[in-house]
Amino acid sequence: MSKKEKNSRDVLLMQQRIDEGILLAQRRLLNRGLHDDLSFIVCPEGRVQEVPAREITRF
Repeated sequence: MSKKEKNSRDVLLMQQRIDEGILLAQRRLLNRGLHDDLSFIVCPEGRVQEVPAREITRF
């Protein structure tokens, strides 16, 4: 395996770990919102709106 291939594989592995960490943080935030009956401010399609945690079905 060449050095370039190894570096490419390492970058892909690091990106995968970063993505998993982001998903974990989102799940924890949503769980906290559900537990404390909170709302989140989101900006879908350029519109700012408040969404109760219980209405969030996906990230």
